Amino acid sequence: MIEQCEVVVIGAGPAGAVAAALLRQRGRHVIVLEREQFPRFSIGESLLPQSMQYIEQAGMLRAVVEAGFQYKNGAAFVRGDRYTAFDFRDKHSPGWGTTYQVQRAAFDLVLATEAARQGADLRYRHQVTAADFSGEGAVLDVTRPDGDPYRIRARFVLDASGFGRVLPRLLDLEQPSNFPVRGALFTHIEDGIADARFDRNKIRVCVHPEHCNVWYWLIPFAGGRCSIGVVAEQAFLAQYQGSETERLQALVHAEPTQRLLLANAKWDTPARQIVGYASNVKRLWGKGYALLGNAGEFLDPVFSSGVTIAVKSASLAVACLQRQLDGETPDWNADFAVPLKKGVDTFRTFVESWYAGGFQDIIFHEQQQPEIRRMISSILAGYAWDESNPFVKESQRRLAALETLCKPE
Repeated sequence: MIEQCEVVVIGAGPAGAVAAALLRQRGRHVIVLEREQFPRFSIGESLLPQSMQYIEQAGMLRAVVEAGFQYKNGAAFVRGDRYTAFDFRDKHSPGWGTTYQVQRAAFDLVLATEAARQGADLRYRHQVTAADFSGEGAVLDVTRPDGDPYRIRARFVLDASGFGRVLPRLLDLEQPSNFPVRGALFTHIEDGIADARFDRNKIRVCVHPEHCNVWYWLIPFAGGRCSIGVVAEQAFLAQYQGSETERLQALVHAEPTQRLLLANAKWDTPARQIVGYASNVKRLWGKGYALLGNAGEFLDPVFSSGVTIAVKSASLAVACLQRQLDGETPDWNADFAVPLKKGVDTFRTFVESWYAGGFQDIIFHEQQQPEIRRMISSILAGYAWDESNPFVKESQRRLAALETLCKPE
């Protein structure tokens, strides 16, 4: 016997949980298939304020607020002896100016639990092994935790499987990213930061003293812990020998300000490495399915855009899907893929400029215009879809012009 439902969501991370909750608000029958057991480790701990709009829309705001995560109001950048900080409450775009820095294991569990509380049929350790979209809707082959197979017939499938990229792999949708192959070394530590000048309400992004395309993140959590990591091209990381923790420590200590800041840190969790995380697909939707968040495209962690893109994609996709389930014929390209890509491309412009050094020249420039600074603050806060911002509407041209003005002589 084949199970029947309206919508299957693959993956219970932020995109999947938000999508499931939004569908349940309209009374849809939703099954969420998650191959892992929550809580589980995930990277990407520094949220952007724009994401709060979609968490609120999904009816999850109270649960997130009450979870006690570290408050976040901005981002600080360090390059050598230069320091600059952006307060996301001082920005061009209207909307949320604050958010949280979260251990994703706990955060993702909060969202998934809320989706289940709202009525989604959440199934942990259920894995999709095949997908057939040749008929009406979709038929998915799934295995239970004990390995027992079963099938689900759904009117539509939303793939929110993140780096698992279930449908891109099964349907041959993957294509190479145009970004260089970069890797990240990272861990969680008891940071022991005693410097009173350190702002725990902001993510700290630090540039390597000799290589502008090598950078570090330091994301403070509540309770005196933090996420620490370094991102660089794989050839650079390969120069460092030893265990992952030893390599990360050597890289972190190569930057003087971090060496001092983390002098009392306890490196109590083994470091991990991911390589070649940038990804892309041939298309974001097709007959009977749409790809959300990282299942569709992942750029780079430098501006913490992953969760924001994920929940934005969930909101856009569910708006189209609701109309389709009501018997209308939505334009998935015009109403989902194109607007989603607009914001992703804005982030892409800033990411490329960061690694080339131009955006770094901009944010560390000594004579900054307040209004332009507020426009940039909006991008950093996640408002990459606000076309009232010239750096969204014409991101490449505007950023290139600003790079020229701020280029050191």
